[in-house]
Amino acid sequence: MHWPDEAATAAFAARLAAQPDTREAFVTLHGDLGAGKTTLVRHLLRALGVQGRIKSPTYAVVEPHVVDDRQPPLAIWHFDFYRFDDPREWEDAGFRDIFASPGLKLAEWPEKAGALLPPADLAITITARADEGRDVHVTARTPRGRGLLENLK
Repeated sequence: MHWPDEAATAAFAARLAAQPDTREAFVTLHGDLGAGKTTLVRHLLRALGVQGRIKSPTYAVVEPHVVDDRQPPLAIWHFDFYRFDDPREWEDAGFRDIFASPGLKLAEWPEKAGALLPPADLAITITARADEGRDVHVTARTPRGRGLLENLK
């Protein structure tokens, strides 16, 4: 698909947020620096009801969010593995426990964590175009992902 502007990114995020299965999904985001991965995450988190400042987890590796106006509350973890370089960090930081718990997990630069990550439900690749739009390819990798992708069409 093609997103000509940020409004198209926000619209896609809103469609994804509207699907109940998104609340338990693992979504990986691929693309070069500046492609729009964090922008998509910010729009998705806003569409899910996250209030306040939404920081990029580039230095912290993970930023947790909770939407507590739902029952049960929605837990969201936004990972950025760009600076991740030691697999021992995975265990030390408790990432295994996070991925085993309920909630939405979003991971930028998942290739840096390699085989430590479980299979993604959706893999979203964003490529910036010279005209400032974005080309987007969404791949479903699990049954949950196939359901999400079908509902996004």
